[in-house]
Amino acid sequence: MLSVWGVPGMPEVAAGDDLPAMIADAVAGLPEEERLRDGDILAVTSKIVSKAEGRQVAAADREDAITSQTVRVVATRAHARGVTRIVENPQGLVMAAAGVDSSNAPDGVVLLLPEDPDASARALCRALRSRLGVEVGVVLTDTLGRPWREGQTDAAIGAAGVRVLDDLRGTTDASGRTLDVTAPAVADEIAAAADLVKGKTSGMPVAIVRGLAHLVGALDQPGASSLIRPADQDMFRQGSDESWREGYEAGLRATSADRGGVADFRG
Repeated sequence: MLSVWGVPGMPEVAAGDDLPAMIADAVAGLPEEERLRDGDILAVTSKIVSKAEGRQVAAADREDAITSQTVRVVATRAHARGVTRIVENPQGLVMAAAGVDSSNAPDGVVLLLPEDPDASARALCRALRSRLGVEVGVVLTDTLGRPWREGQTDAAIGAAGVRVLDDLRGTTDASGRTLDVTAPAVADEIAAAADLVKGKTSGMPVAIVRGLAHLVGALDQPGASSLIRPADQDMFRQGSDESWREGYEAGLRATSADRGGVADFRG
């Protein structure tokens, strides 16, 4: 049986705080049956990791921060309040505003994502295992939009001690048919399930997921970054407007070359 519950009692996190100790203290305040056991998974909102690691800049510098965290522009959309940039960030994630966010951040600052979410998850997982004496997994979560669906959902941007992909290819379904492509992104599913109890406004950035002990194991297994599809396999590498513009400009250049350097704009 799968069970998910939030961990109340987490204080505000600031740069330099001992985050494993803060989480351990909050867990210690839970009823006995809800405290961490071997095989449990902690879903931790990446924002508190960013705060502890000092990953913040002045809110007035938000657009510059987005630019500094942009490796590749995927799409841009103008709206009444400005322009939304969908970009690939240094962590390899494609996100709105490169993951730079002001929600649940102190006044006057915006938060950047952890510099290496998998490394942050490993450090947190290792410290919690040592401090509490239980073999747990850790998933760092953040909110992502979806290209073809409204709304947002939480996904794993970092993970440690957890199998992030449950590769079922080569096995058979209930009817005996061989599964050729089925590989559930279980770390993302854990992140989304945890968000149902953490929420965005409850001030509860940590949740415990129980019932998936078969996914919990060594700290050296692939992290959440292994879920990022390589660029050469990305079938939607650019937004449609950006692709059209590049194609149009390429057509103009080709026309100009064919006409000896002079493009003909007549119909």
